[in-house]
Amino acid sequence: MNTQRFIGTIKQISGPTILVSRDSGSAAAHEILVSEHNREVKLEVFAQSQDQVSCIVLSNPKDLYRGMELEGSGAELTVPVGKQTLGRVMNAFGEVQDGKEKLDFKIARSVYNEPPKIISVRKDIEILETGIKIIDFMTPILKGSKVGFIGGAGVGKTVLLTEILLNITKGRSGVSIFAGVGERIREGQELYERLGKLGVLAKTSILLGQMNESAANRFYSALAATTLAEYFRDVESQDVLFFLDNMFRFVQAGNELSQTMGSVPSEQFYQPTLQSEISYVQDRLVSTKSGSITSLQTIYVPADDLSDPGVGAVMSFLDTTIVLSREAQQLGLYPAVDIYQSSSENIREEIIGVEHKDLLMRFQQYLDDYKRLSHIVSIIGESELSTDERLIFARTKKMINYLTQPFTVTSAQTGRPGVFVKKETLLGDVRLILTGAYDEVPPESLAYIGSLADAKARAAK
Repeated sequence: MNTQRFIGTIKQISGPTILVSRDSGSAAAHEILVSEHNREVKLEVFAQSQDQVSCIVLSNPKDLYRGMELEGSGAELTVPVGKQTLGRVMNAFGEVQDGKEKLDFKIARSVYNEPPKIISVRKDIEILETGIKIIDFMTPILKGSKVGFIGGAGVGKTVLLTEILLNITKGRSGVSIFAGVGERIREGQELYERLGKLGVLAKTSILLGQMNESAANRFYSALAATTLAEYFRDVESQDVLFFLDNMFRFVQAGNELSQTMGSVPSEQFYQPTLQSEISYVQDRLVSTKSGSITSLQTIYVPADDLSDPGVGAVMSFLDTTIVLSREAQQLGLYPAVDIYQSSSENIREEIIGVEHKDLLMRFQQYLDDYKRLSHIVSIIGESELSTDERLIFARTKKMINYLTQPFTVTSAQTGRPGVFVKKETLLGDVRLILTGAYDEVPPESLAYIGSLADAKARAAK
């Protein structure tokens, strides 16, 4: 850092923005300024001119006053990393949030790590089975890839993300990192309790920057969680499952910080640094020769508008996009995945296999016909379809119902225990439905089951 330490005095306090006059020395970008008289005070250098420095408050703003003397710490914001964080809940500054003892700061790392060099990045060809039929069949997830769960408020993004966390974490080695960015306090509490009850908390670190906290806390919680994931990948050589809820709130926090610092917004009313901020996080969440990071992120869609520039900026980095539909939710289809708009780059024979690819292509053709036939049925009724058309329409409806599923995380509300369906069973069931083995079965009997064996058991009662 600097050879001559920065010394300055608070000149102006404007909400989360602090203007510090320079008395001597110079501060580095992102350097933390502290007070000799109150070690709780922390300010981060955001921008500077020849005689003053603009800072963001990272501590309690009530501790600040005009004329307070500050000095450079010679360090950037750091977060504790290591195995001691597993099973714990903390914020971006390493402060515990679970009511237990403080974290042991044996190792701490800057939240501003550089992304790995391109020559060290690797891509695995390994499918991660989630046990969720509609995802494993329609949008398979590849180890080390980036997955987005995209939708408006209340369509089930967090529920789906949490179910995947439970399903994958239970059956795999490695660790999980959950970053709650800009979400409700209640959701963090429920997640902590649920992971504890299901026995996966011990290999999960939870890092929260909740919606009632400042924009700085929310913004840096994503960077801190990324740093934690990098440590497990690079130092512990672990495979990491990285869950971020919600990536759009990270974008919003960056926009709030940009506005408080007086930056001129872009033509789309977002911060001018939007693309670079998202890129900085996404480029760090990659797999290397040491270990892998599989990133699963929820993306809130304002007013259900997928064309929102902030949403589009995040989506450009994703390998798999799972769009949640309000229309599917209104029809009572859960998870409410939009099977027309969701997509995955992993739909290739060398990744998912010939059988899976063939069944998926066949179903997608059925879906195209079903969409066309649905318009006809809504006007003149199903009885006016030809025999072949009625067959396609009925089989597609059965498939849509079959792809619904009871979840473990909602079992208390629905009264149905969650199920995990293996890919082998899933593909076998799909083949039977598409080839007509269940043509005599009413579509509603295939809704909210695990495998077709469950439908038989239900019919036998």
